[in-house]
Amino acid sequence: MSFSISGKTAIVTGAANGVGLAIGRQFVRAGANVVFADMDEDRLDAELGDAAKEEENVRIFAGDLREKLTIANLLSATVDAFERVDILVNASRQVKITDPLNPDDTSVEDLLNQNLLTALRMTQAVSRKMIKQAKDAEPDEPAGSIVNLSSIAARRTHPDLLAYSVSSAALDQMTRSMAVSLASQRIRVNAVAFGSVMSASLKGSLKDDDEAREEIVDKTPLHRIASPGEVSDAVQYLASDASGFVTGQIITVDGGRTLIDPAAVSAH
Repeated sequence: MSFSISGKTAIVTGAANGVGLAIGRQFVRAGANVVFADMDEDRLDAELGDAAKEEENVRIFAGDLREKLTIANLLSATVDAFERVDILVNASRQVKITDPLNPDDTSVEDLLNQNLLTALRMTQAVSRKMIKQAKDAEPDEPAGSIVNLSSIAARRTHPDLLAYSVSSAALDQMTRSMAVSLASQRIRVNAVAFGSVMSASLKGSLKDDDEAREEIVDKTPLHRIASPGEVSDAVQYLASDASGFVTGQIITVDGGRTLIDPAAVSAH
């Protein structure tokens, strides 16, 4: 079975740049109707404004999805444009450096709100729509697929990434919990956890830092940094009916990085 999503309607959040943008563009090429959502209106317009005007299967939506009303407006805009929603990709993520010993550091609260609660509220709103859509469908017909973007930081310990790690781990558990809650409604919920991906932001940060680039490559068994398309492929698999019996799973796309013991000394 191919990873076909042709004719389906997808909402992709965090879609103005990076991996979210790559996923949305891949979905468009695959024949899906795609609503690209992000709070960065200028970047959305710069990247996708022409496509939204010229291509029938592309729409853009700008707004702060941390607000419940904005989520409702996004869902309404999607249904107005394409009548339904079949796929949700929660790709809106933020990384903040944390000072673990500073009681005034708000990064944990900030990232739980941005990376976890936004995805949860989007999942709740979209799944309710999927359930309504499925009422007249055949009993064994899939009702929808939800894919969350997570990180290998959920399983690694970096004190300065405390907030990001905690929010990623919480997102993984939310993925599993919602998968069980929505299974009876024929809605699947999965996640893709990835490591270093050569997005525009990473490319910019590594431009003059050969040492950091070499360290990432050295710590990755496949000895390279992933392209955004390699994450998009995993997301499209989970969004498609090819993964029809897969739910509650965290698929890792990291070139084997989480398989390595960071200590260079044998544990035996």
